[in-house]
Amino acid sequence: MGTLIYDSNEPPIVIEDRALAHLKVVVLAKLRRHECFAVSWRHPDGHGRSTIWLHPAIPLRFVFNEPEPPELNRQWLAELAETASVLGGIRLGEEQIAA
Repeated sequence: MGTLIYDSNEPPIVIEDRALAHLKVVVLAKLRRHECFAVSWRHPDGHGRSTIWLHPAIPLRFVFNEPEPPELNRQWLAELAETASVLGGIRLGEEQIAA
């Protein structure tokens, strides 16, 4: 499990390494363009959900448990990037594997 540390005032957000790697690519692309957006996810314990508003001026750190980055799923990246531009922002969910 990796962690997303956002604005060091809150406890880290725990996200599975593979999902965090995909989220990182999309988040960095958006922030590089100075775009703000929301990211939502369900809590790993199944109790509740959270949303954060990402802004380029707020410190952000991605910490991975695995030493090597995973191979990225282009379809999942495209889906995350598309949702980043809609009103509700990114909804981080399960990866969909094409058959």
